[in-house]
Amino acid sequence: MSRQRVAIVGGSLGGLRAAEGLRRAGFEGPVTVYGEEPYRAYNRPPLSKAMLSHVDRPSGPEMVEQLAYRPRGVEDVDFVTGVRVTRTDLGAGTLIWEGSDGSRGSSDFDALVAATGLRSRVLRVPGPEAGRHRLRTIDDCVALRAALSPGASVVVIGAGFIGTEVACTLLGMGHRVTVVEPAGPPMVRVIGPELAGAVARHLSGAGIEFVLGPGLQEYAGHDRVAEVVLTDGTRLPADVVLEAVGSVCNVEWLEGNDLDLTDGVLTANDLSIVGAPHAVAVGDLARFPNPLLDEVPRRVEHWSMPTDTGKRAAVTLADRLLGRDPEPEPFAPVPSFWSDQLDLRFQSFGAPQLGDDIRIEGDLDDLIGGVVATYHRSTPRGEQHVGTVALNVPGARQRELRSAFTAPTGA
Repeated sequence: MSRQRVAIVGGSLGGLRAAEGLRRAGFEGPVTVYGEEPYRAYNRPPLSKAMLSHVDRPSGPEMVEQLAYRPRGVEDVDFVTGVRVTRTDLGAGTLIWEGSDGSRGSSDFDALVAATGLRSRVLRVPGPEAGRHRLRTIDDCVALRAALSPGASVVVIGAGFIGTEVACTLLGMGHRVTVVEPAGPPMVRVIGPELAGAVARHLSGAGIEFVLGPGLQEYAGHDRVAEVVLTDGTRLPADVVLEAVGSVCNVEWLEGNDLDLTDGVLTANDLSIVGAPHAVAVGDLARFPNPLLDEVPRRVEHWSMPTDTGKRAAVTLADRLLGRDPEPEPFAPVPSFWSDQLDLRFQSFGAPQLGDDIRIEGDLDDLIGGVVATYHRSTPRGEQHVGTVALNVPGARQRELRSAFTAPTGA
């Protein structure tokens, strides 16, 4: 049995799937998973929906009992929670960690899985800190929910998928919701201006106010935020502010190892970290080329990626540790995500944001009735279908759209 030691840094879904994948791939050596949160891996999408609006207001530990994934085949894997890895030396095979209880220590490893994912971006603007929230973790969800008094005025900064989902959830809870987005209508960077404009009209009709164009200048208030001041002078009353302005890759602990960390961690197609032969990256962190689209390395932040990358990275690492031939098939997952926003159900396949030609099937003034948008781009070898977004289409139609999503050769 191999006694080579694998350290998995990151205790969320990608780290869990990598641990399970190592065991399935036949690696029997010691595996330790280091997770910064005090909870085992859990499902994050409900945090912006059902868990935020949950009438029983569960605590963090109660919430994780409802959301936690059930590990399979990893009874002998050591899961360490509440530990943040601060530094690693890939050449020496050592990592330095800090515990939430103030403890410090180091550990040795022979191979590494980087699975530390993302953290919410924090806006650097003047004004009080109290009243400002972000939403990525269970503790974030508990804190945001606790700050909401009945009928509160909430300003959401950012109209990406998380910001818009939360705005819809808060509206359904009876709060007054204003969404501020300088870039344009909701989710415009991904779904394009035509569909985004239709979504804005639909959600505005339901009661969400969108302020599009002006940016955030400052927060006003004495000991906590009372108003959001925009660059055009608009002042928005705010009992609570949610900042939903993107994420930052957790890569600082990998600095000093001569890796490409410009946007996550650069990997080969098999998810092996470029410049580190016995290390792989998974989940939101991995920037890899997907031949389904082209050869440009990209990160993908969709919910499906931690599972897809965790499984493949585990095979890559196990093959190297056990001296086996590498998996011959290229890694070509179909990026996919879904989003529930009031009475709209989004389902997406591929990479719509890469398209420069958008074709609409359905009536944009009747999103409830079902709309499909397909995204295409020109390549040296012809037109390429790069993505599909479906709104309110039946399950059978969703499956048809997914199976039909292919990328022609010569991407």
